[in-house]
Amino acid sequence: MRRNGFVVMWHLLKLVLPLAHIMSFTVIMGVFGFLSAIFIMVFGAMGLMNLLDFPMHFTFSQILTALIILAVARGGLRYLEQMSGHYIAFKLLALLRDKVFGSLRKLAFVKLQGKQAGQLLSLVTNDIELLEVFYAHTIAPILIAVLTSAILLLGFWHISGWFALVALAAYFTIGLILPTITTKQGRDDGRHYRELVGEMNDYFLDSIRGMKEIRLFGFETARLTEINRRSEDIDRAFLKIKAQETNVRTYTEIAVSLFNILIVATGLVQFYYQQISFAGLIISVILLMSSYGPVIALSNLSNNLLQTLASGERVLTLLNEKPELAEVADGERLEHIDEIVVQDLDFSYGESHVLSNINFRLAKGNILGIHGRSGSGKSTLLKLLMRFYDPQQGEIRINGINLKAINTQNLRDNMAYITQQTYIFNESIYENIIMANRNASKEQVINAAKQASIHEFIMSLPNGYETKVTELGNSLSDGEKQRIGIARAFLHNAPIILLDEPTSNLDSLNEAIILQSLLNAKAEKLIILVSHRTSTMAICDHIIKIENGRMS
Repeated sequence: MRRNGFVVMWHLLKLVLPLAHIMSFTVIMGVFGFLSAIFIMVFGAMGLMNLLDFPMHFTFSQILTALIILAVARGGLRYLEQMSGHYIAFKLLALLRDKVFGSLRKLAFVKLQGKQAGQLLSLVTNDIELLEVFYAHTIAPILIAVLTSAILLLGFWHISGWFALVALAAYFTIGLILPTITTKQGRDDGRHYRELVGEMNDYFLDSIRGMKEIRLFGFETARLTEINRRSEDIDRAFLKIKAQETNVRTYTEIAVSLFNILIVATGLVQFYYQQISFAGLIISVILLMSSYGPVIALSNLSNNLLQTLASGERVLTLLNEKPELAEVADGERLEHIDEIVVQDLDFSYGESHVLSNINFRLAKGNILGIHGRSGSGKSTLLKLLMRFYDPQQGEIRINGINLKAINTQNLRDNMAYITQQTYIFNESIYENIIMANRNASKEQVINAAKQASIHEFIMSLPNGYETKVTELGNSLSDGEKQRIGIARAFLHNAPIILLDEPTSNLDSLNEAIILQSLLNAKAEKLIILVSHRTSTMAICDHIIKIENGRMS
């Protein structure tokens, strides 16, 4: 759902509330810093007037002392403003990343199946990083511009009400009207650019993962052509944003020039009617001309704000996305597991009917085999047991308790789920196995590897269990990855083991070893084994066959 830019900013601002005291310090330092820079010009004009023998409230030595103090203060105040502003930004970036990964954890395992990895990668890296601009270079400048302009308006009012009106019109036009108009015009361009970058990340990541197939089938030229085309689309979108940036600067410069002319004309008229002195005219003109800094910074924010709002919208959309199933936090907890019962189970993905009238009972100490061709609904049944989805009809009970009433985290703690494709992290083999149980000893890790028939292979590697796996596990064969996944299941030591085609990438010898390990462990387990291989079903106590979503 598309959000209004002010709504996006409001939601992002709410995250700053815990750091409001530091933000206040940043704003105060920024206001005093800008006032120091502005009054350097004002006191310089006073010094010139003093040298020309115009009456001044300060002596030349006092003016010179003030200039030195203001120059030193400007540097220190600017440093403190930037330091505290970036401290807030990096704190909030860490908070945002934590929130995003928390949302991704809740959205797994269902919602993420429909998301593109490149888009998520762009969101977690580029989009969140861009929000640093908002927190470090947007919030504080807006507040600084408002407060500084208010203080300067009081100064102009003290000199002349007409000057105050001209300054108010200048600040309002440059700091509010122009940024609002230009941001509104370029909002869609910023969103389109972020989407193109995300799509490019997704396509490029896909190309890297499929490099072997691309080379094998001679698809390099077509893939490269498509990458170039997408790059050109990104360049065109970026150029539109830059053109918008140029327009903003042009409009701002024109407005500044017009208001400078207006302030000079206003001052000359008042000087002609002897309403102000010549020194007052010069100081007022210089004061306005040197006071545009905060509002010009505000106007220039619209350039970065286009992409920042687009990034903020994408991040907020993810944070607000609801999981397919709400996790049960206060449900029943499983202390021991004796049986699983599936009764009159029906399930559909949208309009696609997958499972119909599935019934079975599995008691502790037994292995249930689910046999059938690919696409028959076997893997979906395992996902229903893990409660990634809820069935449209029927129910699944563990120890007589409906899955919907069981604490979700506790349910999954009691299950080990092994899929056909095991993801291997860019860590050591030891780290890849022990992630299943962080409290396990090294002996337990080795024993799990032996049960999965992977120990001897690991010991043949130069660094044994400390051997680093290359990215995406490319240094391992599919069979070796699968055995590491099975080792994780053994180490997790859950009472329920769900295996989806666990031996599809293994030869007959390793398959026999792993099946024997399952037989050895089954006394204290409830094991469901999904496979299209008839040989794998040999160890099962009970077998159900599923064809086209129905038991046969």
